[in-house]
Amino acid sequence: MDEVFKALADPSRRRLLDSLNTRNGQSLRELCAGLDMARQSVSKHLALLEAAGLVTTARRGREKLHFLDAAPINAIADRWIRRYDRERATALADLKTALEQTDMSGDDAFVYTTYIRTTPERLWQALTDPAFTARYWGVSFDTDWAVGSPVTWREAGGTVADPAQVVLESVPGRRLSYTWHTFTPEWAEAVGVNADVLAELAGERRSKVTFDIEPLDGQVKLTVVHDDFEPGGTLRTMVGQGWPHLLSGLKTLLETGEPLPDPAAEPGPAGPGD
Repeated sequence: MDEVFKALADPSRRRLLDSLNTRNGQSLRELCAGLDMARQSVSKHLALLEAAGLVTTARRGREKLHFLDAAPINAIADRWIRRYDRERATALADLKTALEQTDMSGDDAFVYTTYIRTTPERLWQALTDPAFTARYWGVSFDTDWAVGSPVTWREAGGTVADPAQVVLESVPGRRLSYTWHTFTPEWAEAVGVNADVLAELAGERRSKVTFDIEPLDGQVKLTVVHDDFEPGGTLRTMVGQGWPHLLSGLKTLLETGEPLPDPAAEPGPAGPGD
């Protein structure tokens, strides 16, 4: 945590985080254009922010994009807020929300990086084994995880299947990507989504999620990218609220063998769009 506080102590680095909080997923060129800093200075500040875990990067074509990462802020909150009544921590919860949720206008990818004391093989199992996913997500998948194979979602006693729910990439222990599920009336009833929200979700284009797994000094770096959202859509807001909780549950289960106290609580009303 010392690196996080050191990174936040510099006003220039806080300005960079503010810029990413306003519009996530910017290139170095875009960040330099919006700030009165030399390119070399911006690069150095970004390197420190990335080392502290406050910024993560992802390639999109030839560009390297930078994203605000809320994981270190979550760790700080967990370390000290856990001792107090959550009702008395509303102000800090608002800060957490502001850091986790980026600008919801446009097709804004959700990117989240966390570090887990496990192995790539064990993490892959946690992302693909239905018995495992049910423990921290409340969802189980019916698929062989081969590229092009259909992915059937099972949740809260309901089943969601559609020809467009498919595996996009599958490299065991390294990378997994698939299209998001279909928003059906049966799904909405099972997870408690009302008719108005269902209508909004059903009218949006299908998104996708990608998990990148990287071994790092006895840990595993997991980067989750959820993108291809409908510009200004409802789902983007829901996943921004939900993925941090879900991934905290994944990390807790892998590191302690026990799920969080409420393993069925998922993003949105029920999972990152589930």
